[in-house]
Amino acid sequence: MTYFTEKVAVVTGAGSGIGRALALELVARGARVAICDVDSAGLAETEGLVRAAGGEVRADHLDVTERERLLAYAAEVAEHFGVVHQIYNNAGIAFTGDIEATDFKHLERVMDVDYWGVVNGTKAFLPHLIASGDGHVVNVSSVFGIISVPTQGAYNAAKFAVRGFTEALSLEMAARGRPVKVTCVHPGGIKTNVARNAGQVDGLDHDGLATTFDRIARTSPARAAEVILDGVQKGRTRVLIGADARVIDLVARVAGPHYQRLVGRLAGKVGL
Repeated sequence: MTYFTEKVAVVTGAGSGIGRALALELVARGARVAICDVDSAGLAETEGLVRAAGGEVRADHLDVTERERLLAYAAEVAEHFGVVHQIYNNAGIAFTGDIEATDFKHLERVMDVDYWGVVNGTKAFLPHLIASGDGHVVNVSSVFGIISVPTQGAYNAAKFAVRGFTEALSLEMAARGRPVKVTCVHPGGIKTNVARNAGQVDGLDHDGLATTFDRIARTSPARAAEVILDGVQKGRTRVLIGADARVIDLVARVAGPHYQRLVGRLAGKVGL
């Protein structure tokens, strides 16, 4: 028996990366999972891996920006399993480019997926989590929800928003006596395809950016999933993933707004 045994957990963005790793780690710890993604092929692969591991799984193609569909999906999952205990709002995208050069449509798209997708998932499943009597909301922000860096304005904006939304929800659930815990996750560099799948403004070297990210990403998705679930089991409100995330969090705490000077100098050295 584990903390997750027989719990029903929903994972968005489960077609690859941290989402896939979460689904596999959840079933390894005894949970039943509902997984979704816009990537049908990746989702089918994750479903196959979960079934091969002996897990109970429901898989659905889902775009987290489609609010009405997500609300219906939450009801369908609750009816399918009879209860929902946990939601892992993990789906996200990235975009690289100076704000000056980034079109409104790209700024809006990142916010739609990375922020509103989290809001949609939280709001859709929250009534079911409360009804379970033992709920947990887990929202994935980023170290870029702790500090900002050049060329990541859209991503920074969305991930800071996720942090603010999640921390407010955590306070509200505690103050209102709701049976729901809330965790905000801040991954550092994770070895996923987020950089290779990211968009960028015209003129930037996509492969070069992806290669740079691959070089600094030190934590595996599997390890990230383990850290997240350990934090969930302990009821932590904030989970940092990777030594880089812990260092960044410390710098932000100690330096306050002065961290921008340090980041500005480092960014200049690496050409951001």
